[in-house]
Amino acid sequence: MQLGIFAKTFAGNDALTVLAAARGAGFATAQFNMACLGLTSMPEAITEAQAVSIAAAAAATGVSIAAVSGTYNMIHPDPTVRRTGLARLEVLAASAHAMGTRLITLCTGTRDADDQWRHHADNATPGAWADLVAEMGKAAAIAAAHDVDLGIEPELANVISSAPLARRLLDEIGSLRLKIVLDPANLFEVAVPAERQRLVEQAIDLLAPSIALAHAKDRYADGSFAAAGTGVIDFRHFIASLRAAGVDAPLITHGLEAAQAPSVAKFLAHALEVAA
Repeated sequence: MQLGIFAKTFAGNDALTVLAAARGAGFATAQFNMACLGLTSMPEAITEAQAVSIAAAAAATGVSIAAVSGTYNMIHPDPTVRRTGLARLEVLAASAHAMGTRLITLCTGTRDADDQWRHHADNATPGAWADLVAEMGKAAAIAAAHDVDLGIEPELANVISSAPLARRLLDEIGSLRLKIVLDPANLFEVAVPAERQRLVEQAIDLLAPSIALAHAKDRYADGSFAAAGTGVIDFRHFIASLRAAGVDAPLITHGLEAAQAPSVAKFLAHALEVAA
């Protein structure tokens, strides 16, 4: 498992600057965000030169591009917002190979109109599910047309709020283009150690064949997010469980400040070394 980080953890408006910072902090791969080129995360257009600059920076620094962020609210209550997001997803998909990646990460969305990471009670309604299935089907068709994969992540605030729901979506869409991004900190908010381990093991049992990326952020005991290694997540157990299931995906950390990156890299590198 390669150790990586969100590229946007580091300041900079060009790929070489942020990927060099990632390498300097101890990471071998990165999840890229177009904001690292001074663009919006989901730009209306990406030039060939912009896309190629990412691959060139990856080659120069030795930091590969594990994925690029393509998150938009896939069940936004306004269909116009969803259409705009889907169009911009296709822009990313068309440029992904030139960037040096074939994985685009998604946000399965929320009925909250203002924040795609905020829970809404209507996320659990049949209408929200129907909208997600329709939108994900369109996204999978775009992925197939451009020979890329799409990473969906169980996220408490989104419509895919658990591993069983992620499994249901994979089965209903039936596209090999859909992959899983698994973050143990997104499987619970506050839970005792035995429940945390159960949720991690359940998620891996259900989703292992489709896991293309693992995320590594942490939670404090009160449920608030933390940098990996400073909270309650048992990363040795998480990594060992992934390996036992045959998963060899990049481990990408986020939810930290740039100044914390070297210490988080050391913590996760040790966890990767000792997990069995």
